[in-house]
Amino acid sequence: MTNKQPIGIFDSGVGGTSIWKEINTLLPNEQTIYLADSANAPYGPKGKNAIIDLCVKNTEYLLKENCKLIVVACNTATTNAIDYLRSNYTVPFIGIEPAIKPAALQTKTNAIGILATKGTLTSELFSKTSNLFTNNIKVIEQIGNGIVELIENGKLQSDEMKSLLRVYLDPMIKANIDYLVLGCTHYPYLIPMLLELLPKHVKIIDSGEAVARQTKAVLERYDMLNTLSIKAKPQFYTNGAIEVITSLLGENFDVDYLDF
Repeated sequence: MTNKQPIGIFDSGVGGTSIWKEINTLLPNEQTIYLADSANAPYGPKGKNAIIDLCVKNTEYLLKENCKLIVVACNTATTNAIDYLRSNYTVPFIGIEPAIKPAALQTKTNAIGILATKGTLTSELFSKTSNLFTNNIKVIEQIGNGIVELIENGKLQSDEMKSLLRVYLDPMIKANIDYLVLGCTHYPYLIPMLLELLPKHVKIIDSGEAVARQTKAVLERYDMLNTLSIKAKPQFYTNGAIEVITSLLGENFDVDYLDF
């Protein structure tokens, strides 16, 4: 295994590009390959076995591309499939969990909101983490039905999205939350709109930076950091609409359609 091998990143769609951005900022010399499985988004309603099958398909492709480490840049995929992936492959996997712990430890109002997909909120891993850190804290959980679909259809800035978020945030605002945890990698793209809709004192937490730090730590642990000082060119693949992912990444990046 050489240090020049790429880091593989996959998500049920374009949302994991929010994780890719954090990894690329922290580790600009690392070659990255990003897979957006938009044709199958969202993963949440599909059930555990189907989610595992999709994650295996994505993993097999990234291993064919000689990836040295794989980031499962999807909360639902992590909570449903990461144990299976770690048991069946030798490559290190980095997963994503909602950042419940920092919100629970820092809340002053003893009320936090969690906006996540059904697949994440109903998972065993989420339940364990939540129970561990949220004793005596009011937790308002909200399934973000429709959000991923709107983002995947290029409607991030739409009135429809704003209306949906108003409905989802209303019970949290009434409960006087002071932290909102984003439990889906698509959701950081909502932050400008969320800041408009939430009271000023509410802080928003997502997992991106923590995942980037963990990726670096694992690469260091296995002596796999790329020590070359040349900035790497990332590769992006989607089996959905190319214009949706380019609208999030910007025009400087090439995205290829891949039927995977």
